[in-house]
Amino acid sequence: MHTVALAVTDGMLHFELSLATEVFGSDLTHIVDPWYRFALCGPGPVQIGRFHLQPDHGLGHLPHADTVIVPGWADVAQDPPAELVDAVRTAHEAGARVVSLCTGAFVLAAAGLLDGKRATTHWAHARELARRHPKVSVDPGVLYVDNGDVLTSAGKAAALDLCLHLVRLDHGSSNANKIARRLVVPPHRDGGQAQFIATPVPAPGHHPLAELLPWALQRLDEPLTVEDLARQARMSSRHLSRHFKSLTGTTPLQWLHTQRIRHAQELLETTDDTVDAIATATGMGTATTLRRHFHRTVGVPPDAYRRTFRSPTHPGSGNDWRHRRHEA
Repeated sequence: MHTVALAVTDGMLHFELSLATEVFGSDLTHIVDPWYRFALCGPGPVQIGRFHLQPDHGLGHLPHADTVIVPGWADVAQDPPAELVDAVRTAHEAGARVVSLCTGAFVLAAAGLLDGKRATTHWAHARELARRHPKVSVDPGVLYVDNGDVLTSAGKAAALDLCLHLVRLDHGSSNANKIARRLVVPPHRDGGQAQFIATPVPAPGHHPLAELLPWALQRLDEPLTVEDLARQARMSSRHLSRHFKSLTGTTPLQWLHTQRIRHAQELLETTDDTVDAIATATGMGTATTLRRHFHRTVGVPPDAYRRTFRSPTHPGSGNDWRHRRHEA
């Protein structure tokens, strides 16, 4: 029987911990028999948010497990406990498959398990993971990464995607689908976490691009060039690129592209505009061009994105209960 050990210490996130417990710690022998043997492993009584946990075993039990799961680590600015890092590293050296959920990737990175490997974490913390662990190839655009004996998931609900992926590996797609149906979730989601990433404009302030960025956002439907932006900012293209890199972390054209995609997302969520109309409004030119860039950036086609994220209360959707109530 395959043993799954959930490593728990103070300072972890209860959502990811609960997801893993629901999948691997429930009695699902009516679906798969034998199911997993499940254990909570920690240094002693653990405080997870408002919840108190009493582990079944100490962290020294992790090397005896076939799979070790590390839930999200709440404070990524704080180094995870050395005893947890050592136990996870020892478990991997003993042959365990090691899995992190959300920001649990910081624990795996601290243990050196992600060096030279592709990994992911919650998109809001991906840059910090890459900064602190430059040997890790951090991919912020996917739901999870499978390196065989080391797996990492993106944030929150993506932890469930990875848990179901593990079930699929261990017990086949049919049984993973049954578990997903029991949890009332899709067995596999299209795209990656890029479709959930917010791309805010830098806050107004006394920086060199404070006037340029709003000006550009009002003209996303126009074929703006770097020279157009530099002319409006009254600086050379080289200086413009330097300021963009410092403020936004990217180039002027990439920033424009990101804002056009983000504007397309907003229009798909809140309007009935056709893809052709949205392509024009976002400066993409044609529906074909928009579909190509949107799919490449977000991970799903515009139509699929609209079905997933369309606001149920935007005017004209037919689902605005406030509008129907007012008419009644």
